[in-house]
Amino acid sequence: MKFSLGAPQFFWPKQEVEQFYQQAKNSSADIIYVGETVCSKRRELRDKDWLALAQELTKAGKQVVISTMTLLESPSELQVLKRLCNNGDLLVEANDLSAVQVMNELKLPFVVGAAINCYNLATLKVLLKQGMSRWVMPVELSGDWLKQLLNEAEDEGVRSQFEAEVFSWGYMPLAYSARCFTARSEDKAKDDCQYCCINYPQGRRMNSREGERVFVLNGIQTMSGYQYNLINEVSDMQAMGVDVVRISPDSELALQKLDDFRAQLLAPKHYPLDGNAECNGYWHKIAGMSVQ
Repeated sequence: MKFSLGAPQFFWPKQEVEQFYQQAKNSSADIIYVGETVCSKRRELRDKDWLALAQELTKAGKQVVISTMTLLESPSELQVLKRLCNNGDLLVEANDLSAVQVMNELKLPFVVGAAINCYNLATLKVLLKQGMSRWVMPVELSGDWLKQLLNEAEDEGVRSQFEAEVFSWGYMPLAYSARCFTARSEDKAKDDCQYCCINYPQGRRMNSREGERVFVLNGIQTMSGYQYNLINEVSDMQAMGVDVVRISPDSELALQKLDDFRAQLLAPKHYPLDGNAECNGYWHKIAGMSVQ
């Protein structure tokens, strides 16, 4: 089993991004994803900067994956996508079907991100024909569902053709919209947002009328209000054949979580989850905000 750091979902200043990846370079991560996945207006790092960073991490011995945008809305965004896909030698995480098409045209393997709705064996087989080499399970699906799907893939003789990766820690990306919720929360138009999401390095928390933290707003992205935490499921994931466990960085704390998850392979122990800040409900087929 390998452990990965997902691409940062929040908008951080360039210096902080570079500092984070300097630490990630020396971390226990086997795989590191880099790139902007949420909003093309977040230009602290441009595509050439992400590619340069990827090369540096590769030299440090990490497997590096370039992550693409999740919701493309303009021809300029498509041009950036094509440049990232045709980068020369780095694996690409396709977070939109346009990236799948570009990678297929280039005849290159790719990772299918969790934002692509792949819920069954038929869809997996279609994506395999397109060139998929790794599949990240959509965050809202359960452990039982994953086990059944991987068994079906084994029965069909295609399981060996792809790796399975599970988003296992961090704020879950639940939905995307053409509207920018962070700008809206500051009464700004999306076209004149003044890049206000950089002021919220962990997004804007949104509570219900009862005061319960239900969502985190992150630009066009709606995220879970609680951090998903599957640290107690690592042994089960290993037993069912999960290849990669993903930690989603929201701060330097993610690097410590990475070590904690890896330690579960050697000396498993039960971590009590904080029901006021963490959840694992989707994995157990109960309400997503719940803990079991």
